[in-house]
Amino acid sequence: MLLQLLADLVLLLHACFILFVVLGALLAIRWPRIAWAHIPACIWAAVLEFAGFSCPLTPLENWLRRAGGATTYAEGFLEHYLVPFVYPPGLTPQLQVLLGVLVLLVNGVLYGYVIRYRGAQARRQ
Repeated sequence: MLLQLLADLVLLLHACFILFVVLGALLAIRWPRIAWAHIPACIWAAVLEFAGFSCPLTPLENWLRRAGGATTYAEGFLEHYLVPFVYPPGLTPQLQVLLGVLVLLVNGVLYGYVIRYRGAQARRQ
């Protein structure tokens, strides 16, 4: 029971990390210092996608589930939880690269907005 709860917490942490990577630049509008954590997180996520690696949280979650007597999944977090809802079956290496590029583009646009917004605020003062 405890190991299943820990596995679920790792799953929640994983989902929060993905949301932070995708949307964290929006937090930088309000709290600019968050960029010091967000930019390395984006780079880490993009490198994992470009290289086709699995996040270290996936094996940890699977280990906890297996140790707790539950079934595990062979594919990565994205393939198991997100792809069935967002993408057609079969995450390919090309799709992973596309996801990495998408993360960088979305956050590049958001940080461009943050820089313009902060610059406009500074000019008004």
